[in-house]
Amino acid sequence: MRLTTRATATAAAIAATLSLTALGTASAAAPAAKPAPVTCTAATTKVTVEEVDRPLNHLLLKARNTGTKTCYAYGAPFLRFDQAQSATPWLGASKPQAVVTLEPGQTAYAAIGTSSPEGSEGYRAHALGVLFANRAMNGSVGDPAAAKLPRGGVYVDSSAFVTYWQTSAADALIW
Repeated sequence: MRLTTRATATAAAIAATLSLTALGTASAAAPAAKPAPVTCTAATTKVTVEEVDRPLNHLLLKARNTGTKTCYAYGAPFLRFDQAQSATPWLGASKPQAVVTLEPGQTAYAAIGTSSPEGSEGYRAHALGVLFANRAMNGSVGDPAAAKLPRGGVYVDSSAFVTYWQTSAADALIW
């Protein structure tokens, strides 16, 4: 009888241990899946422009992710000063090695060269429309964001350019 009682007690202990292990595994919630990143747009970012002291004739464009999902800032922004017929050219040499990825609250930066001694056909711009590039970088996504230019406007000529999106202001302003 003693052997049977011991065997029964051992079997009960093993069953209890297995049950607790199974309960622990079943009750452990799987971590919530992180939402898939999206393309940055004017709807999910706040776009601002600020004057900089150096380099001369430059502005710093900032795009802060105000959304709840990570977003990709592909290529460079499409800029339209006032009612310009075409977008400001991208500075190819400024292309980073990877797409700029913005977690909520993070900011992407692009430098805008507004004019140079080699430029011509200049005018004072008072408005700036900013569009975000699609993944293929051959068009834009979403509606344009209106970025407020410095008071009195900005002189822009044919030499104007914009850099690709960068992860820091310093990286954007080296161009």
